[in-house]
Amino acid sequence: MEPAVGAWCETAEVCFRLQDHEHRLAAVRLRSGVASGDFGYDGETRTWQLRIPRPPVHRIEYQLELGYPDGRTETVADPDNPLRSGDVSTLRCPDYREPGWPLLPQAPGQWRDVYLPLPAVRGEMVARVWSPDTPADRVLVAHDGPDFHRYGELGRYTAAMIGAGRVRPYHLVLLPPGERFEWYSASPAYARALARDVLPKLAAELGTDRPVVGAGASLGALAMLHAQRRHPERFAGLFLQSGSFFQPRHDRQESGFRRYLRIVRFTGRLLREPSFASPVPTAITCGAVEENLANNRDLARALTRQGYPVSFTEVPDAHNWTGWRDALDPHLTTLLQTVFL
Repeated sequence: MEPAVGAWCETAEVCFRLQDHEHRLAAVRLRSGVASGDFGYDGETRTWQLRIPRPPVHRIEYQLELGYPDGRTETVADPDNPLRSGDVSTLRCPDYREPGWPLLPQAPGQWRDVYLPLPAVRGEMVARVWSPDTPADRVLVAHDGPDFHRYGELGRYTAAMIGAGRVRPYHLVLLPPGERFEWYSASPAYARALARDVLPKLAAELGTDRPVVGAGASLGALAMLHAQRRHPERFAGLFLQSGSFFQPRHDRQESGFRRYLRIVRFTGRLLREPSFASPVPTAITCGAVEENLANNRDLARALTRQGYPVSFTEVPDAHNWTGWRDALDPHLTTLLQTVFL
């Protein structure tokens, strides 16, 4: 039996229904990175309705654009769907499964702040560092650290995996993005700051000189790979999610981004290189319906050709933190098991 209102998945379609008993709205439109469409009003049920072919995902994050008779519009979460991811509504299809690791006991550990001057970019940052109570000399460094912790639950994942004995104990370093669009857009200055300022100070703070595993999503993934290409001695592995590896043939819609050409030049050079002297184990994930999928496929093929041991996985989600969180296990887990021997 269909719900009276809200959103639900069927075998071949996804369905949306919004109540409007007084017919106060002039239009309703679905806004999502996965799908879009205009609702139609059904006078018999006094609801706005939309059915669209089901995309190859297990979840859909969406909002509704409401149009009023006076021409005003507003974009809101679906008032008839209580499931939220931040300020957007979430539709979970029957085949969606929450990851199991949030239910695992967490290894004890301590958080602390580490001040990091960045003369190479004339800036500074304060990294948030979690260390297990047991001795550790391995390090995972994540871009967009505060969001990766809050929305991607990377800290919780780390404590759960260590607590379950699935990976060796390691320190987790959450780097804030700072001037994100500048630093994370294949910036040589930021790569230099990471290699010469950030990682050496962290090594001294944590008492280890081992190369790190670098993690990032979207522009954060791009910046981590860019740093590894310029300073490979600092990295033992890479975990890249939905990286923004722009190419003109795939990503002209991004050409308004002010550092688009710098990213295109870096990606183009990387894709053309036949080999690389210092490849590292690399795990790449990307949503099955996102714009970055084509450029991530190209990147995975190029890195494999250049000698990187690459794991590439298309996940049934889109460009969002929940999708990235859900892909941590097994993909980051397997990478850490490989690198943190």
